[in-house]
Amino acid sequence: MPRLRQVSRQEAKEEVVLASYQRLFGDRDPVAAPGTATGTTGDWWTTFALVPDVLRHAVRGFALYSSPKRSLPPQLRELAQTRAGWATGSQFVFSQHCKSCRGVGISEGKIAAIPSWQVSEEFSPAERAVLAYADGLALDGGRIADQVFAALRSHLTDEQILELTYITSLYVMHAIMSRALRTEFDDRPEPVTEVAAPQTFSARDLAVDLAGPGQGT
Repeated sequence: MPRLRQVSRQEAKEEVVLASYQRLFGDRDPVAAPGTATGTTGDWWTTFALVPDVLRHAVRGFALYSSPKRSLPPQLRELAQTRAGWATGSQFVFSQHCKSCRGVGISEGKIAAIPSWQVSEEFSPAERAVLAYADGLALDGGRIADQVFAALRSHLTDEQILELTYITSLYVMHAIMSRALRTEFDDRPEPVTEVAAPQTFSARDLAVDLAGPGQGT
């Protein structure tokens, strides 16, 4: 379950919420009977419905990036969004955009190689530049090496680069929010936790055990 309260169909009053529920869930109450066509629970929508104008803003963002006005090729857009999901550790964004990659004709080989794109021969020079740029946005907070930007600029126009930057950064935000609120596939326990030692172990400075007796003196 997500960390925030979900909005039931009965509670929903705003048109943007009702329209989204109808589009994604049909006549069901998405809280009582969750589930979408892609296999998610749909609780991203029921959580964002808490603040309808935030939901409206997000939906407009989806419409913006899929608009026919975009000059950025959809294949490059989806590669960057999917990589952003992987880089930020969002199972939800990564999984959903793997599906979107297929929808725009990206091969299974390329989709499988997104996590290890740096050592893959699946990608063209333009795709590699886009993936490197996505890493700079998602992993380095926008710190892009000049060489990466030059490679990107050799394949894309300034307008396309702006679209790529905006859309990818938007999905970095969505990935972070999904993890923070534990929506959809990001509703999972923290994987980095202490593994309990045997009961026979007593607390002590492990460095002494690792270095051996008499070391460090």
